[in-house]
Amino acid sequence: YGVKIDGIIGYSILNRYILKVDYDKSKIDFYSPGEIDYPKKGFVLTPDFTRLPIQRITIQDNRKIDYPFYFDTGAGLALLLSSKFDSDSSVISTKRKPVATSVEGLLGKTTMRLTISKKMKMGPYTFKNVPTYLYNDELDILGYPRIGGLLGSEIFRRFNMIINYPKREIHILPNKNFDEEFDYSYTGMNLYFIDGKILIDDVIPGSPAAKAGLQVRDEIISVGTDISLSMESYRSTLRAPHSLIKIYVRRNEELFELYLKIGSIM
Repeated sequence: YGVKIDGIIGYSILNRYILKVDYDKSKIDFYSPGEIDYPKKGFVLTPDFTRLPIQRITIQDNRKIDYPFYFDTGAGLALLLSSKFDSDSSVISTKRKPVATSVEGLLGKTTMRLTISKKMKMGPYTFKNVPTYLYNDELDILGYPRIGGLLGSEIFRRFNMIINYPKREIHILPNKNFDEEFDYSYTGMNLYFIDGKILIDDVIPGSPAAKAGLQVRDEIISVGTDISLSMESYRSTLRAPHSLIKIYVRRNEELFELYLKIGSIM
């Protein structure tokens, strides 16, 4: 998404420490194993610790179910379910039609379905209308039926955490992001910062972006009145379901004025 990543600090390093993850200050502190006093407020989770912690959560939509999920702070989403888990459990309502969306991670680019779960509970904390990806896990990466899916950073950034690997505990404390609304907008396109330009990398057929006439490799010049060429700013403007946004793009050295009607997954 335009942020240069040089590598990954993984389990073989992290499991040697107690980590304090402060999303309010964008700071992680490493501590040697030992006794630590958790804040009086908050809650202590006791997940199973493999290379990723595995935490039981409760999902309620078409029905209510309690199931183990990977605790994955590196995933840029709220909740992801294995399609097999969803099919077998019937947890997500079939009355709500998911939208197709393109997602890219370490395993490459893939298309998933995106919908919502009416409620999700982790420990004593409940979230409503949680954006939920349905992943067709053909390679069995998630390990269903042992694991139902994963929880990502759109949940965890709402807490400051102490991840105590030696004692296999995670203390979570709501932070300033806790009550922030989830992003329900849907455009059907992905933006990337490449060689100093913001380009459209993918457009889902039939999506709002496709209907607006946007195409892969279009260079974004402005979104609304914003000409900042800032990915963060453009993404913020596009998180407005049902809004009509004017977008200028450069395509084959020509400028085009297009209008994008932003959809919603609700």
